[in-house]
Order: sequence, then structure tokens, then C-alpha cells
Amino acid sequence: MKLAIIASAVLVMAAPIAMAQTSAQTSTWKSDPAHSEVDFAIKHMALSNVHGRFGTVDATLVWDEQDVTKSTVSATIDVTGVDTGVPNRDTDLKSARFFDTANNPKATFTSTSVTKSGSGLQMNGNLTIKGVTKPVVLDVDGPTGPLTGMNKKPHLGFSATTTVHREDFGIGAGMPAAMLGDDVKITIELDLVKQ
Repeated sequence: MKLAIIASAVLVMAAPIAMAQTSAQTSTWKSDPAHSEVDFAIKHMALSNVHGRFGTVDATLVWDEQDVTKSTVSATIDVTGVDTGVPNRDTDLKSARFFDTANNPKATFTSTSVTKSGSGLQMNGNLTIKGVTKPVVLDVDGPTGPLTGMNKKPHLGFSATTTVHREDFGIGAGMPAAMLGDDVKITIELDLVKQ
């Protein structure tokens, strides 16, 4: 009986230590808005690529320091800030024909899995644009760091790319690919700050 009581006491005392070790494996990182962005490129008239960027990106990384494949990412992108450097085109992109920012001001990404791929990572997740959710695969370079920033906090860097089909999300539906390419390359640059 005494042995059972001692064993129970040891387990009760060990539980907080185990929980502390588990929580120490993960950390939360938030994107630095001044050094994070989402860019895109699309072919125009099969001649040249038009580049642009969206507004701010608000990303959260839950980083598993023991096993990167258990990490998760979620991000919200401000589509109302779409900017190609041509105001008339930007107004058109905000219209219902393209992003319909009046009704869909945000795009979101939520990871579903992470795997190691060469010297980087591959991240599967769900991308929602204009109210339509589709699975995407991101090729991720990183992490770089951590390095201590001017704010005296640790920073991690990631660069990720994916290619999506605009018509899958109802973007420029019906426009021929000869005028506006169907494939859109998206590049995500994140500077993440440890919380």
C-alpha cells in the first residue's frame, strides 16, 4: 500500500515537469508587418509578367522546436491593399470581376501539414480567396535565424512560394488565358517575432 502511495506521489510531482517540457517545445511567433509581405505575378497577354502585392499580412506560427513537422501556420492577408503600381488596374482588381474586396476584404491560409523537403520545408494548407477555399502546397525556404532584432526579440525568416489557378477562385472568370494567364505565382515573405 505504501508503495502505491509513493508511486502516486511521484506521478503527481512528475506531471507538472512533463507538462513544462511539452510546452517548452513550442513557441508562438507573429509576423512583423514592416518586414512581411505577399506578392504575386501573372502573365499578361502571354508576353510579360505583371507583378503586384497585397496589403498587410498577419501570420502566426506555432513552432515546434523539437519536430518542425508538428508546427502550424495561419495567416490573414488584406486583399483591399492590392497594389500593382497602376491605380486604374488596382481599382479593377478590387471589383467583383476579380477580388470583390467589398465583400471579401481578406484572404486566409491555414496549414494542414508540414514536411521536410531538401534543405527547406513543404507546407500543405487551405487557401481561401473570394470566399472559395482550395488546398495548396507551399515550397518553403527557411527558417533563417533566429536572430535578435532591434526590438531585442528573436526573429525567424521564411520565404514561401506556390502557384494557383485564378479561375479556381473565381478571379477574372471567363477571361481567356491569352489575355490574362491562368497561373498566378504567389510569394510570401515572413519576418516572424517570438512572442
